[in-house]
Amino acid sequence: MISLLSRIFIPQREQYASPLVRRAYGTLCGFLGIFLNLCLFLMKLIVGSLSGSVAVTADAFNNLSDAGSSVITLIGFRLSAQKSDAEHPFGHGRFEYISGFIVALIIFLVAGELLKSSVEKIIHPEEVVFSYLTGGILLASIAVKGYMYFYNKRIGEKIQSSAMKATATDSLSDAVATTAVLLSMVIGSFLPISIDGYFGVLVALFILKAGIGVAKETISPLLGQAPDREFVEQIRSMVEAYPEIIGVHDLIVHDYGPGRQIISLHAEVDARGDILALHDVIDNIERELKEKLSCDATIHMDPVAVGDPLTEKLKQYLTKEAKAQIDSQCGIHDLRIVKGPSHTNVIFDIEVPYGISLTDKEVAARLNALVKEFNRAFYAVVQVDKRRF
Repeated sequence: MISLLSRIFIPQREQYASPLVRRAYGTLCGFLGIFLNLCLFLMKLIVGSLSGSVAVTADAFNNLSDAGSSVITLIGFRLSAQKSDAEHPFGHGRFEYISGFIVALIIFLVAGELLKSSVEKIIHPEEVVFSYLTGGILLASIAVKGYMYFYNKRIGEKIQSSAMKATATDSLSDAVATTAVLLSMVIGSFLPISIDGYFGVLVALFILKAGIGVAKETISPLLGQAPDREFVEQIRSMVEAYPEIIGVHDLIVHDYGPGRQIISLHAEVDARGDILALHDVIDNIERELKEKLSCDATIHMDPVAVGDPLTEKLKQYLTKEAKAQIDSQCGIHDLRIVKGPSHTNVIFDIEVPYGISLTDKEVAARLNALVKEFNRAFYAVVQVDKRRF
């Protein structure tokens, strides 16, 4: 259904990075989610009232909250597609993350209410009446929620939307919850005791677990999570494909919402090259990153001494020893040798991963000792950076 509707209402549906296309997908999935969840709410509310099952009734209101979640997701996509303005020069893309987090809060609320009503049902059990009508409606609900999970997950992966993925997770938890409700009614019809409340507790705990996962996925980009490794490798391979570029380091990705990334990096070039020609290459790289990855790039040009035997030998030595003595993920860059009358400064940066046991001062001290071992007249001037990717 979604594929058919997208072909009708989204002409440029393959341009997933476009804010307008993302808004169109969010609007389409949002309206469909509202319609399906309202239908499920009405059917389950009737069945829950007739059967006397607190689990079915709670599941009905869970679907009502899902309709509210779809409204929030829909609003989030509409707001995130707004153009940048004076107050928000980088756009409003993070509204998607905020709407996903609100969905997580709604999931927590539903889980809490279901847990409360289920405990009350355990303390004060009531008879649950099972019928084929009840079973048929619950089976239909499971099928619908499975379908909603499928299309929300597929669209969420295509447009890289955490809000859509959160909705998909919510739909999956609903399908599992309804399955548990159906099992409780079937099993309970053969037992002399009521197990409806116990199954309600299990469903509430499952929904709570799903909500925690959704919250983590939506809070992380708001806090400034590391970018996807595949995206980083795409940037590196595109930049290093130019023969004038010797290496790339200090890559930073600023995420202002899906399709609104701003990146900065340092590109090493031959210090002997024509600065105007190299500047033109940098401009071409920034343009290509904009066209192919839909991100604004700022590239700092780092001239390095290419062909100097002493510099290359020292860099190889320091890289090998740093990997052996500090961490295997260490990387040396921007190394240059500045000679003076009494001593020679060896100036360079080292990237170390997060979580190593050494402090920055201890790393710098070890490197200074390594430089001294290489040449007693050399003195290390070290900048310690954290390896982000």
